[in-house]
Amino acid sequence: CGKSTLLNTIAGLETITSGEIRIDGRAINGLHPSKRDIAMVFQSYALYPNMTVAGNIAFGMEIRGVPKEERAKAIKQVSDMLQIGHLLDRKPSQLSGGQRQRVAMGRALVRNPQVFLFDEPLSNLDAKLRVDMRTEIKRLHQRMGTTFVYVTHDQIEAMTLATKIAVLKDGVLQQFGTPAEIYNSPANLFVADFMGSPAMNLLNATVENGAAGLAVSLERPNGAPLRLPVVSGNHGLSAYAGKPVIFGIRPEALTDPDGADRKARSLTEDDCLIEVVEPAGSDTFAVTKLGGKSVVARLRADAGIAPGQNTRLAFNLDKAVFFDPDSQVRIV
Repeated sequence: CGKSTLLNTIAGLETITSGEIRIDGRAINGLHPSKRDIAMVFQSYALYPNMTVAGNIAFGMEIRGVPKEERAKAIKQVSDMLQIGHLLDRKPSQLSGGQRQRVAMGRALVRNPQVFLFDEPLSNLDAKLRVDMRTEIKRLHQRMGTTFVYVTHDQIEAMTLATKIAVLKDGVLQQFGTPAEIYNSPANLFVADFMGSPAMNLLNATVENGAAGLAVSLERPNGAPLRLPVVSGNHGLSAYAGKPVIFGIRPEALTDPDGADRKARSLTEDDCLIEVVEPAGSDTFAVTKLGGKSVVARLRADAGIAPGQNTRLAFNLDKAVFFDPDSQVRIV
């Protein structure tokens, strides 16, 4: 979708056809990659197998002619930061995957550049190690305060690490914003469906404009449609009266009444037939059917529901978003 290509253009490995790339206000388009003051960490660790950890970390500095005393100081500082000081005399073949990734990061850190580029650095690690390394990278960023441009296909990585997220599809920027903006106010259906686990429920609905104000109507199997009032002034839905829209609601905004946010301005309760129940430790996920699609609700672990039951669910419509079914863009 263009993530790695974007990194390559920042690094100078590929040439952009228009526009500018600026670092700290300075255009770097015409600069050779070696002059851009950038360090990269790749998916593959790319360590020299014949060198020790210390040798791998210091190799770039040695090529640049950095004095031995400065190299030793930088190696110690970085190895302490990454907690690999006890590994400095080992070869890459003697290291675990997580340790190798730390060494690769250390080699970039000693550069002390203006920008770090991370190209899916954790994708070769197992699930638990990915979580641990994610925490290490977050801690590192907070400590250094340097700009990190981090490419990942994992939306959980993006949400947990980022201060700003750029969502790309087929090389086109879909949305740029904080994790909260991306999650709560997705710009279009692609972003809404991609960000979040479980994904946002996206349902076919019809807008109604009655005496009580705007509402959306959802079909239910073997029953009258479910009518959900819309918060006044919260959405530009008036132009869609009598027309279809896509109604989006996150699983956590569809829950059991006892677990609902009682501060919500628009909270509607109704009975729904539960088809599947999935206990998940701290939460229970329940699947029902609305708008012709399966809908996931996130309930308390002790909600006490079972498949085949008609269960009262609370819809927090403060958290609802609506999309134009043709343009797929959020209605604001």
